Amino acid sequence: NMKVEIIPCLSDNFSYIIHDKESDKVSIVDPADFNVCDDVVKKYKKLDFILNTHHHVDHVDGNLDLKKKYNSKILGFELDKDRIPGIDILLKENQKHKIGNLEFEVIFVPGHTKGHIAFYFFKEKVVFTGDALFSLGCGRVFEGTHEEMFNSLNKIKKLPLDTKIYCGHEYTKSNLNFCLAYDSKNTFLKEKEIDIQKKLSSNQPTMPTILGQEIKTNIFLRCNDPEIKHALGLKDSSEVEVFSKLRDLKDSF
Repeated sequence: NMKVEIIPCLSDNFSYIIHDKESDKVSIVDPADFNVCDDVVKKYKKLDFILNTHHHVDHVDGNLDLKKKYNSKILGFELDKDRIPGIDILLKENQKHKIGNLEFEVIFVPGHTKGHIAFYFFKEKVVFTGDALFSLGCGRVFEGTHEEMFNSLNKIKKLPLDTKIYCGHEYTKSNLNFCLAYDSKNTFLKEKEIDIQKKLSSNQPTMPTILGQEIKTNIFLRCNDPEIKHALGLKDSSEVEVFSKLRDLKDSF
């Protein structure tokens, strides 16, 4: 029922079309660029909803022009009511909301920004994570604390292992290099490397990724791994301390 179409935007952003075939409702997640997104939306001749994970301009820049052209409704988190352009529907933490016959749950994942959310379509096992969780990485901590970001990632980590993850950027290659630097013995990571290279060399997006794979390969979800703690010289540290150290190292990687 749920068709997801990936739209590469700007230099490395992803916007996503969600088409609910049953009700013929069309939504877009984080429209980064009006023209690029509209070229895809045009095929559907309509756009019912715009879903924003957070307020950053590279996730909301298409909002107003798309809304004007298609009379779409814009959905975002209540904390961002003054920061998301054209917002119509204010979402709350843990709320369930229907778009057509599809239903998502709002997962509040602050850290990158104060009002960041993920859209979790629980029946379809699909989650749009914006700039919270990336394939093999996580977002920079801009408006929150490292602890908030760590807790946010753990919320996503608790979803079913076969959940498909669609994130906000094609950062997978540089994230891979960082993971390999501090988790060099990880055989799952070596397998994932082959898959990533194959996709990138044929100009395919590395999305979606699967949560179960991320748990085995994404260093930011592996803060309790003894090998990683050892590599960082933090063998007696808490998971949050390990996460903070990794995030700082990645910032300057």
